[in-house]
Amino acid sequence: MKEIMGVINLSEKEDLLRELTYHRPIASIPFGGRYRIIDFVLSNMVNAGINNIAIFSQGKSRSLMDHLGSGKDWDLHQTTNGIFVLNPVIDLKDLRVHRGDIENFKNHLDYIKYSKQKYILLTKSYMICNIDYSKVLDYHKRNQADVTIIYKKIKDQQGQFSNCDSLNIGPGNKVLSIGKNIEDGQTNNVSMEMYLMSKELLIDIIQGGIRTGEVEYLKQAVIKSIKTLKNLKVQAYQFDGYLSCINSTQRYYQASQDLLNVDISRELFHQNGSILTKVKNEASTKYTSNAQVTNSLVANGCIIEGKVENSIISRGVHIQKGAIVKNSILMSKVIVEENTFLNHTILDKYVHITKDNVLSGSPKNPLGIKKGLRL
Repeated sequence: MKEIMGVINLSEKEDLLRELTYHRPIASIPFGGRYRIIDFVLSNMVNAGINNIAIFSQGKSRSLMDHLGSGKDWDLHQTTNGIFVLNPVIDLKDLRVHRGDIENFKNHLDYIKYSKQKYILLTKSYMICNIDYSKVLDYHKRNQADVTIIYKKIKDQQGQFSNCDSLNIGPGNKVLSIGKNIEDGQTNNVSMEMYLMSKELLIDIIQGGIRTGEVEYLKQAVIKSIKTLKNLKVQAYQFDGYLSCINSTQRYYQASQDLLNVDISRELFHQNGSILTKVKNEASTKYTSNAQVTNSLVANGCIIEGKVENSIISRGVHIQKGAIVKNSILMSKVIVEENTFLNHTILDKYVHITKDNVLSGSPKNPLGIKKGLRL
């Protein structure tokens, strides 16, 4: 798999995740108590032997840089290849706001050109799964494809994949056209926004998009090329495992709750190799005699004195005596004081809930509290 360069494009819609992305990109949202969203696509690449990975950022990258560090936790701290975060280039002589991401790819095109890999795997961070990319490469070669798009058959009745692309697939798994997924009760071929192609083709697509000025986003340029270049052989690769798209606060909440299902958790974190993350050495969680914890994930470094049910508790959280936390997600360093009741809530890092408070949302509309607030 050293033939492939991994590209993680962080140009992702954050409109429906405002509470969680005010200070960070979707990629660095905490997930599952000790992970970040980006850990999944990054680990999938590393587990497949990809050792040259470029992350195209759109700003707000401080938390991402802190999480990734030198890349040593993914064995990417190398003298050649490794992991690189490529931020937008700001031209002080031209302060026009570039709304899309294709300009960022143009400014870093040399990095792609001079990479030694033959293929590019273009991905996003917000599609959470555990996938074996080596099988995708084998499929791509076997079918002599120009582009391979990874997809999953989904009957989307609850809008879990709304606004995602949908593939129209013909005989031999050939992609005939690309549209949008809708909640029509039908089984659709939902694109996972993962594209495998040659380095030369991606360069041509980027340069073509810049040259015509007709597109602002790389994904638009890729789809436009697939539609207009009739000689391209575009194949669809079907993924059969668990998939979640973190494109809204509700979807983030539901994906987090899915982790309480042992079968889903086992598949997601270990099916095709373990999901890796930044290692933090912290003491074990302390449970007092008053603590009651059922069907929950609790990370290290916590103090649990109250009741926790169906919840995800991150590192360093303190839940005081008499507090009840149900169906909630508490990120690092949250403090929940005595006799507080939380239900269907998402508390970002360093939130402090004072005693005798009641905060409640619903499964479809979880209550999100921004980082650092005291209520």
